[in-house]
This record gives sequence, C-alpha cells and structure tokens, in this order.
Amino acid sequence: MATERRTVDFWFDPACPLSRVTASWIVAVAEQRPVDIRWRVMSLSVLNEGREVDPEGDEEGYLWIPARVCAAIQTAYGHTALGRFYDALWTAGDGGRREWMGDIAEALSAAELPVALAGAGLSTDHDEALRASHEEAMSLVAGEVGTPILAVTHPSGSRHAFFGPVVTGTPGPEDALRLWDGTLLVASVPGFREIKT
Repeated sequence: MATERRTVDFWFDPACPLSRVTASWIVAVAEQRPVDIRWRVMSLSVLNEGREVDPEGDEEGYLWIPARVCAAIQTAYGHTALGRFYDALWTAGDGGRREWMGDIAEALSAAELPVALAGAGLSTDHDEALRASHEEAMSLVAGEVGTPILAVTHPSGSRHAFFGPVVTGTPGPEDALRLWDGTLLVASVPGFREIKT
C-alpha cells in the first residue's frame, strides 16, 4: 500500500469521455490516499494533426475549442482552476456525470472563472501553450499513445509516467485503490511499457 504523499500530473483532452472516467478514478484515489493532482491539458487535435484521416472524426476542428479554453485557463489561472473547470464541464446540473461534456460558458461560470474565457476556444492565441503542455506529456511516454497521460512523482523525487489507465467505468473505492497500487507497481518496473486486456 502506497502511503507516502505523491503528486500526479494528469494530462487530459477535455473532450475525451474515457479520460474523464480515468479522472474520476484518480479523484477517488486522492480522497483515500495522500495524492495531490495537478491538472494539465493535452489535445487529440494536436496529436492527430497532419494525419490523412482524423481518428476522432473531427474534420471540422471542434475538439480544438475546449482544448484551447483549457490552455487559456492553465496559463492564466493554474492547475487547480483547470481541474475545477474540467470537473464542471463534465458535471450535469443535477450533480451527476454527463455522457458528453457540457456547455463551456456554463462550466466556466460553475468553476468561478471568467465566462469570457470561452472566446479562447475560437482563437489561436493559446495554441503555443497548448502544444507545449501536450508535448511535455508526450515526451514522458514511449510510442504512439493518446489521452490521458499520468506522471507520478514520488517523495524521493523519482517520477514514473504512463498512458492511462483507461477504464470504462469508475471503480468502487476498494477497486480504485487496487488499481492505483497495481499501476504504481507496474509503472515502477524499469522497462515496463504497456499492458492491455
């Protein structure tokens, strides 16, 4: 059992539903273990740039919009504010989880951020920051991966980064911890690359 405080840098594309489930998992872990989460943006739009066929089917470029807003928040307000926005973007009005992200302006308001930041989604002003955050995440892992990417910094200062884990449903409290402990274990093995089911 990992009881020492760890920091998890969590890179996500705000439009990815599976990343949102993994985010719910890491939040559940942080409620039970000494884990600090730093929310960071990455982008499937950046990842898929230049490909002949966009695997996300985003031919119109819609997925740039929420990623750019996240980059603006991360730059101007920091990681904690980005986490608030990300949570609000995927939380329904009744407090439940959405199947797809909600309205950006409403999420900004719920996260106590300026609603005017929604305009950043239609501007390239924060593309450099978005690309830099994305590239930082990608530089930590090998191979062609997507979102989310997690980097766990241990009290000793050592750091392990990995893609995922990708889960299709938020595990219950006990399973969330089992997954956390198992992920830390395999990620700490030198040369560990990937596991899939």
